[in-house]
Amino acid sequence: MAKPRNYSLETPTARLKLDIRKKPHWQRLGPGLSLGYRRNEGAGTWSIRAADGQGGEWLKKFGIADDFAKADGKAVFNYGQAVTEARKLVRGGDEDEVEEEQGNKPVTLGIAMDRYKDDLVSRGAGASNATTPKGHLPAALLSKPVPLLDSQELRKWRDGMLAKMAPASVNRYCKVIKAALNLAAKADRRIKNEHAWTTGLQLLPDANEVNNVILTNPQVIRFVGAAYAHDAKLGELTDVLAQSGARPSQAARLYVRDLIAHKTEPRLMMPKSAKGGGLNRTSKKVERYSVHITPALAERLAKAAKGRPASAPLLVRSNGKTWGVDGKGVSDDYREDVAEVVKAIGLDPDEVTLYALRHSSIVRNLLLNIPIRVVAASHNTSVAEIERTYSKFITEHSGNLSRRALLDHEAPQPADNVVPMAA
Repeated sequence: MAKPRNYSLETPTARLKLDIRKKPHWQRLGPGLSLGYRRNEGAGTWSIRAADGQGGEWLKKFGIADDFAKADGKAVFNYGQAVTEARKLVRGGDEDEVEEEQGNKPVTLGIAMDRYKDDLVSRGAGASNATTPKGHLPAALLSKPVPLLDSQELRKWRDGMLAKMAPASVNRYCKVIKAALNLAAKADRRIKNEHAWTTGLQLLPDANEVNNVILTNPQVIRFVGAAYAHDAKLGELTDVLAQSGARPSQAARLYVRDLIAHKTEPRLMMPKSAKGGGLNRTSKKVERYSVHITPALAERLAKAAKGRPASAPLLVRSNGKTWGVDGKGVSDDYREDVAEVVKAIGLDPDEVTLYALRHSSIVRNLLLNIPIRVVAASHNTSVAEIERTYSKFITEHSGNLSRRALLDHEAPQPADNVVPMAA
């Protein structure tokens, strides 16, 4: 494609006649794309200005002008090379080339997030793990080609998120975005700026302080009762979580056949969570482990599931749909209702969620002196995670046990009112 003529930018001699200033001199290359030249005291620089598709735009410096050094097409560009490079970075090449070779177009951050979502789904993970963080990224970043991302803009986004959420949540989003960018770099060898996200999205220090909400037994009972009063199906989900200590995403994947409705020792075959990533998510999520429930809950669930096939979901919403369908996470289906339930029992919905039932179940087991390994296995987690997350309660638990082993070697002192008898 022909290069647009701009006599003031085409040669070093012409460019050096321009005034030194911070604002670049712009040349339009096409719809939503311009090439900029900034005149400096030394060699000038080339920049891109591109529309973000949302009414805004982004800018990115990509090379040095051949004002004093010979152009090499890699770091130093003459005018023609700068035009070609700008088009290649944003659109994959000249317009006629791109039309023939769409696959050569550099991936943007938005596309990288979408492809990562597809990758997660193919491995049995939830799409919301990618769509939720993407929703917090501005259009200017989402529309930018991955090779043009730099650490400063990513760091600015990361730090800005601290005003909206806890540091631990920011770290979770950073991990997801880095995973998406690593996947993009793995698929496209032209992406060589991994430093941009390893530095810009570096995890915040001291952000993993545990702030789990632990409910008392009476509070758990009130929580479950209020959930049933609000909505019977929400009550069933809440009851299962309170008794099993499972994660909501696990309970949502229970099938009718996972209910073992024994008269005196009923249980659920709970799906594993597949937390920890990896390539075997799907196989891990098929695995089950046994959790005990009360006969009353088993009877209620059996009655609700009567007439449904064994492969049907055990827990459903009032509209008959499974929790967490239509591309949403499980929490998207219950968040507002649970907030009302929590308010009804006099607690703060900003602090108390359904996850409080899991934390409370684990702590309840620990305080009953159930071995930590058994607690970990029955809650589909690890001993290390139990020790890291619930260390305060483990200390209380171990203190009660170790006190039994104390050896009191001090001889008992005679009482003051005891008088020794004469021999």
